Amino acid sequence: MKGVIFNLLEEVVTEHHGDSVWDTLLETTGSSGVYTSLGSYADAELYELVGAASNLTGIPVRTLLHWFGINALPKLATRYPAFFESAPDARSFILSVNTIIHPEVRKLYSGASCPHFHFAETAQTLTLGYRSPRKLCDLAHGFVEGVAAHYGETVTFSQPACMHDGAPSCQLLVTWPQ
Repeated sequence: MKGVIFNLLEEVVTEHHGDSVWDTLLETTGSSGVYTSLGSYADAELYELVGAASNLTGIPVRTLLHWFGINALPKLATRYPAFFESAPDARSFILSVNTIIHPEVRKLYSGASCPHFHFAETAQTLTLGYRSPRKLCDLAHGFVEGVAAHYGETVTFSQPACMHDGAPSCQLLVTWPQ
């Protein structure tokens, strides 16, 4: 996993809970906490940090990943404004993930392993199909929720299928009101 994700996690945790909580997470996991945005780190290290946060707070890991995605999205928008400026709304932005955003991520962060989303659309809904061995669908859900908030849009979310429940892939259904 690319270091930028760890950098975002540190920023979100320290902003919401302070440096001491981040330090506690590092101490608990035995992590050095030294992450360069271009570096690559074991996926297990992220899982360990989030697991330690879950143990510390009593909040389930999946809920924490969702929270992280929501709160990391504004930081991504600040770091990479061009991605957001080129999309007029949340739907356009979400639909650009495979064709614009992830290819650019791979250019910026050599070796980045990005998930590929499958989309199905109706006038009011967008279904995102997600499959990844990382099973970070809750993080993806948080990012999508953060995108809607970034564009000031009201949407509802449901997840009719999830790999964590034995499905072969996750489905996130995003609905815009009429």
